[in-house]
Amino acid sequence: MKISKYNLLILAAMVMLWCQDLSAGKVNFEGVSQKVIEVKPEKNTGLDAIFVLYSAEEVAISYDSSQSEPSHWYRYSNLGGGYAEEIAGIEQSGSVSVLKEVQGDMGYIIETGDNRYYFWVVDYSKHRMTLDSIENSGRNDCGEAELIVFGYGDDIKYFTINGQQRVLSREASLIYNSLEWNEEAKMWQQIECRKVLDSFSDQLIIMPAPLCDTEFTLQGDKFLTTWREELSATSDVYRAYAVDARTEAVQQNVEEEKSNIISSGGSSGLGGSAPSDISFYAYVTDAVIHHEWQMAEDEGFENVIYRFNQQDLDYTFDEEGVYYLRYIGSNSDGGCEVYSDTYTVNIGASELKCPNAFSPGVTEGVNDEWKVGYRSIIEFDCTIFNRWGVEMCHFTDPSMGWDGKYKGKLVKPGVYYYVIRAKGADGKIYKMSGDINIIRFNEHSGGSSSENEEM
Repeated sequence: MKISKYNLLILAAMVMLWCQDLSAGKVNFEGVSQKVIEVKPEKNTGLDAIFVLYSAEEVAISYDSSQSEPSHWYRYSNLGGGYAEEIAGIEQSGSVSVLKEVQGDMGYIIETGDNRYYFWVVDYSKHRMTLDSIENSGRNDCGEAELIVFGYGDDIKYFTINGQQRVLSREASLIYNSLEWNEEAKMWQQIECRKVLDSFSDQLIIMPAPLCDTEFTLQGDKFLTTWREELSATSDVYRAYAVDARTEAVQQNVEEEKSNIISSGGSSGLGGSAPSDISFYAYVTDAVIHHEWQMAEDEGFENVIYRFNQQDLDYTFDEEGVYYLRYIGSNSDGGCEVYSDTYTVNIGASELKCPNAFSPGVTEGVNDEWKVGYRSIIEFDCTIFNRWGVEMCHFTDPSMGWDGKYKGKLVKPGVYYYVIRAKGADGKIYKMSGDINIIRFNEHSGGSSSENEEM
């Protein structure tokens, strides 16, 4: 067979190789000082295997094809299998053929009849990893951390059967700690991070900036680890510089607890009826030193009306309007900042409505309490009298009401009177008075009664 034949064979191999039955063929390495590491390459390389030798010196390869036909061996370099050259001096004994002198960092093709076996041999002794130390570069950055590696671990290159260059990953590991947000626990938790390096040399290693103080440990590579000669180096403590934060706003659900609040008909977001108590919380990473909550009247925060230098904020909104709040956290020198999402608080205009009748003691839970309907009332005073001017009830919380009792007993049906003085979050003053009709079903007459009897 002439070598030029491979220009056609290589193209066919990319399509047909993985359909061939090569289970009968077996490669063995002789004269090795350490275990031969086999790496399974991607299918599109056309290779059946990549073998990594501790050293190719004085190593031989034998191949048992399990066939009576002799095997032909070919060797190729970076030009690919189309330029493979047949290797002379192959020893053949039955189905076993032997290559006495292996050259590392080369590709090999073994052809037996219609079967072909493609593999690449790496001489690791030419790419041996060294590692003296690793150091922090000293450059502070909000997004990345830099390490200087004093060691060597070049690209371990190999070539596919059609001459494409690939890099065999060393899978060296850079291990360090950082923080990860746990939404369920509402806290930052420390985690171990691992960056896998295909290769390295006297250069910078760049990774996402850790969010906590940590050491960096570089160890490997996977070949030395397999041979129990793993190298390792650890840096000095890296001081966290980058910052991050999560925030939340918590408001008591007053609309459900106080059923007499008049809905504004707007969104179900923060705010609603004043006074509205809202707590804002910031959960920050280790390097955050400075805290500020900003409140503005515009979404772009061009007009900040309040600044609160604290991590958490409790605030009562008692004036009508739309307010925007956000959190800003920064590290010790202010070089890194983190901004929260913007929270919108909408406090509606005031409103106050008074019913004129109710029926206590008739049907429990149905119209058995006199309550005003209100929204955004920040000051309130209500007194209820009978027709002789005797005070029946007095309360200063608009969510409260009158149960129709005086000194623990239900009053008689009839007309009663209320006087209300109130103030809204929008500054509106309310001076209201009117009558309240207590209606109670009369069992004897079969109708209702509202006659006001003397107490």
